Amino acid sequence: MCGLSGEIRFDGGRPDLAAVARMTDRVAGRGPDGQGTWACGPVALGHRRLKIIDLTERGAQPMTDARGEVTGVFNGCVYNHPELREELRSLGHRFESTSDTEVVLKAYQQWGTACVEHFHGMFAFAVVEHRTGRVVLARDRLGIKPLYLARTPGRLRFASTLPALLAAGDVDTSLDPVALHHYMSWHATVPAPHTVLNGVRKLPPATVRVVEPDGTHQDHCYWQPSYTRRAEYAGMGADEWRDAVLDALRTAVRRRMVSDVEVGVLLSGGLDSSLIVALLADEGQRDLMTFSIGFETEGGEQGDEFRYSDLVAREFGTDHRQLLVPSDRVSAALDGAVAAMSEPMISHDVVAFYLLSEQVSKEVKVVQSGQGADEVFAGYHWYPQLAEVAREDEPQRYAETYFDRSHADLARILRPDMLPADDVSGRFVRDHMTVPGAETALDAALRLDAHVMLVDDPVKRVDNMTMSWGLEARVPFLDHDLVELAAACPPELKLADGGKGVLKEAGRKLLPREVVDRPKGYFPVPAIRHMAGPVLERVRASLAAPEARRRGLFDESYVAELLAAPDEHRTRRGANALWQVALLEIWLQTHGIK
Repeated sequence: MCGLSGEIRFDGGRPDLAAVARMTDRVAGRGPDGQGTWACGPVALGHRRLKIIDLTERGAQPMTDARGEVTGVFNGCVYNHPELREELRSLGHRFESTSDTEVVLKAYQQWGTACVEHFHGMFAFAVVEHRTGRVVLARDRLGIKPLYLARTPGRLRFASTLPALLAAGDVDTSLDPVALHHYMSWHATVPAPHTVLNGVRKLPPATVRVVEPDGTHQDHCYWQPSYTRRAEYAGMGADEWRDAVLDALRTAVRRRMVSDVEVGVLLSGGLDSSLIVALLADEGQRDLMTFSIGFETEGGEQGDEFRYSDLVAREFGTDHRQLLVPSDRVSAALDGAVAAMSEPMISHDVVAFYLLSEQVSKEVKVVQSGQGADEVFAGYHWYPQLAEVAREDEPQRYAETYFDRSHADLARILRPDMLPADDVSGRFVRDHMTVPGAETALDAALRLDAHVMLVDDPVKRVDNMTMSWGLEARVPFLDHDLVELAAACPPELKLADGGKGVLKEAGRKLLPREVVDRPKGYFPVPAIRHMAGPVLERVRASLAAPEARRRGLFDESYVAELLAAPDEHRTRRGANALWQVALLEIWLQTHGIK
């Protein structure tokens, strides 16, 4: 929930309150229910509120504690805030609200930067110490909530979205060649701290940054699960692992029902979202609101999975809503979806989430979503291939399997001065996979996907699209206790049954067999995948625009080749190559980057 912003001055000046106001206005979609600003000395904070916890004005932000020691802004939800409130009360703290933001402030006063280790939830926050002038920035373990940073001499600005920083002004908008290499190689994944713009960085997940009044800072990574077989799970058989996973998921789903407003579910009809519905029904939840979206068939590709979502809705008696989107609505929504992107995202389901969020936000403010199960429980088709290779060969196999194209391919596509001297994306994978704490080749791949790719592709996509409509999406498969358990689970149990084996076994205890045993589905948007009609017209216009010609990022003959056969050129991952090239230009133009 919510959008935050702020500015810190290190040069003795006062923060630019007008710039903070522009940032705060730019994140209005994330918080349509209230707004506030605060300034003291060299620091100013801004906030837009989505009322989920404590609907009264006592939960308004920026929030200052009653003793006037700290002020903070917070985005997200601490699911265990009631329990933490009671613990903090027993330690002598007094509360004036039922807000989780106040719990964050009191927890910081009690435990300092270690407060994050007490939180179950998704969050990004900034806390200002009045006495020292120190500012503490933090992000949740899986990076579900974003935090972008723009540093210039004498000043640091931060916000929940990259476009908010652009609204403040004075951002270096030149393109970052390393980030561009990642974008074109790694299916638009750009790992922290990079973004495609040189002047904007992002705080990595599971990180606390302490910013001193002189501008120096220290980062602390406070969480990284071990992807090894641990002693406490020794001797557990397949049935025991199934039950442990089901119990952990049940806890994760229950935690994410903490709210002062109704919570619904985005129901695709796949295993993951169906499990969430089943567990809620098992907990006694009745008349649960569920939502599904589908699209018109294009290029012979079916655009909906209503058969399965309808089945689940009937099985558990949910209050179910279907949204069938005609292809012309996709093209009309494309620009809105791109405007909501903090960074360019090529997955065609981004428009689906945008359109679904628009409709769902009219009914509820909070939903649970099945995002993350494939990365945590090895659900993708490439994991068996990775599990078969020797550790020393895995980085190369990972790149061959997951990357859209090689460094040599990029040398033929990108403008020469935008191509790094070496394969920075391949090096990133090699470096990540050699870090201790992953026992097998599959463990190393899952660690990379769960803590890097997932953060900066699927999770970012869902957060950006839902929050642009004031809809909070909660992701129980990224509960950190569940992720730790899954990391320790033997690889063969995750790979079983075509992937997500242990999760499918859990599903068989609750779901109809045809939902568990169905072919794996995706979130298809055929009009984009096949470059149909108005979408193709939008793509052509973006690549012919004066800004695109001035930038000249891509080899002209390559672009001409793509445009001559829009639906024929696929990357190694199967993405539409024209869409990947054009989406970057559409994003840059949409956000006014010349």
